[in-house]
Amino acid sequence: MEIVFGGEPVVLDACGALFLERHGILAVADLHLEKGSFFAARGNPVPRHDTRDTLQRLAAAIDCYRPQTVICLGDSFHDAGAGERMTLPDAHLLARLLAETPEWIWLTGNHDPEIPWRFARSVAALHSAGAVTLAHLPETPVRPLIAGHYHPKLSVRVAKQHISGRCFLFSEDLLLMPAFGAYAGGLDTRDAALTPLFPTRSRRHVLAYRGKLWAIDPA
Repeated sequence: MEIVFGGEPVVLDACGALFLERHGILAVADLHLEKGSFFAARGNPVPRHDTRDTLQRLAAAIDCYRPQTVICLGDSFHDAGAGERMTLPDAHLLARLLAETPEWIWLTGNHDPEIPWRFARSVAALHSAGAVTLAHLPETPVRPLIAGHYHPKLSVRVAKQHISGRCFLFSEDLLLMPAFGAYAGGLDTRDAALTPLFPTRSRRHVLAYRGKLWAIDPA
C-alpha cells in the first residue's frame, strides 16, 4: 500500500516494513532479537526460534525491495547480551544480510543503547531522509517523524469477523511502525499511552492481517 508521508512516497508492507522509495530505504522497527532466549533463561518456557523467524522475514523483505539502505529503528536487540546468545546459524544469517546490503544503519533504542560489537556498522540516534526523520522514540521533538517503540496493534470487527494484527498508525506528521520482531507483542492503538502523540482524531490505521493490509477507521 502506498501513501504519502512528509511529502515522501512510502510503501507500507504487510510484513511490517516500510520502503521509502526515493531514498531506497527499507525500514523496520523493534526486532527484539533474542527475546525468546532472554525469557527462556529466566524459566519462562517459550520457544527460542524468534530470532530465526524475524531474520528470515527480514531477508524476504530485503529480497523483495532490494534496498540501498536498511534502517532498524531501535530495540533491534532485546538486551545487552542478545548478540552473545544468538545461535551460530542465526548469527551467520544476520552477518550475511549485513554484508549483502550496501548500507545498514542501526538506530539505538531503549533496549539496545549499544549494538553488539560483531554486528555494529553505522549506529545513530536519528536518520534523515529528505524532510522525514527516522528515530526510535515518537517523543523525539522533530516532525515529520517515523518511529517505533510502542508496537501498535489493532483488534476490530469487520463484516461480522473479528480481526487482529499489528498496525501502522499515522497522522500528518507522525508515523508509528508496528513491531517487526516475532515475539515483540503490541499495544492497542486505543491505549491512553498513545493519546498524547495524536492529540486530534485525524489518525489513520493500516492493519496487517494474514498477509494483507487493511485501511481501517475503528469506532
